[in-house]
Amino acid sequence: MVAVQKALIVGAGIAGPAAALALAKIGVESTVVESHTGPAAGVGAIITLAGNGLDVLRTLGADAAVVSAGQQISEIVMSDDSGQPFARFPGGGHVLPRDVLAQIVTERATTSGASVVYGRRLVEISPEHDAVVARLEDGTVLEADVLIGADGIHSTVRRLLDPHAPAPVYEGLLGFGAPTHSDKVHAEAGVMHFAFGRRFLGYWRLPDDRVCWYAALPHEQLSRKQVVAVPPEVWLERLRTEYAEHVPAKDLLAETRSADLVATGPTLRMPPVPRWAGDRVVLVGDAVHAPSSSSGQGASMALESALELARCLRDARDVDAAFRAYEAIRRPRVEAVSAIAAAANRAKAGAGSAPAAPRFDPVDHHIDFEARVALLD
Repeated sequence: MVAVQKALIVGAGIAGPAAALALAKIGVESTVVESHTGPAAGVGAIITLAGNGLDVLRTLGADAAVVSAGQQISEIVMSDDSGQPFARFPGGGHVLPRDVLAQIVTERATTSGASVVYGRRLVEISPEHDAVVARLEDGTVLEADVLIGADGIHSTVRRLLDPHAPAPVYEGLLGFGAPTHSDKVHAEAGVMHFAFGRRFLGYWRLPDDRVCWYAALPHEQLSRKQVVAVPPEVWLERLRTEYAEHVPAKDLLAETRSADLVATGPTLRMPPVPRWAGDRVVLVGDAVHAPSSSSGQGASMALESALELARCLRDARDVDAAFRAYEAIRRPRVEAVSAIAAAANRAKAGAGSAPAAPRFDPVDHHIDFEARVALLD
């Protein structure tokens, strides 16, 4: 095993606490630092945790809480914008608020011995011979055997590791959604509906019998701050105009109150990142492989990477070998998922054909944590 006893993790969303939880399984003590002043309560929209992500949480002992907090989706139905279905296949996972998933993983990580410190912003990384030193904005200096960048799609760690690293790519879509009461729209319990055409709409039946919908609006790029600065009634009227001929969007939007509208902001995706690691620093989650929300795999990919990184650190002869094995295992898989998401985004923008059932199913994946990493043999 690599002589790693202490890890410093930057970012307390989902990937960071998951990495801390996975590292605890191999006896590594972790400190997680987060720039925000507290847990991300109310931050982020509802997300899908696919079966492969739940499988990782089962290995980490956190699956039961997610199953209890989430709503299970067992099938996906695709239709055109006239309401005619053209595909139905098993799939889905559990839908739940992003902040709830983050809270579950964070609580499990702290129970396993990790510490989480809020209100601390990273500004500098300095590699040492057998350690890495992190300097924070408030003057705090922290030292660890490895530093893990889990600080999201706008990662500071990625920029410090490689100043020439690519920026996130805007996919041409703004995200909106809302729950609404509707007697006009048929939505089966446990089924996720995708309606493609000139515009895209996804929707499903909530346990309280409301229908929750989410739309992808083609638009010039805006930041999330710019999007939320526009009054929700303005966006709702724009959506009603854009979806005036869309079934079932026109009915759902007509029954939606502006007070319930949630703007999730721009749809972003990370292009391939040339440098995943170096000088005892490594990236996980959206910091290195954000596939966009269209994949339904963002959280699950982050959880997988956290677990695989822990396995590689457990089995490798040194840190560099661990990081090389981790990238070799993860890069092909996450880039394949990102390509699927990019195609889905083109279809959502009306610039591509609606996807069929995927030939490559990312859900069909299990990580045997106890097995030795084969690439290290």
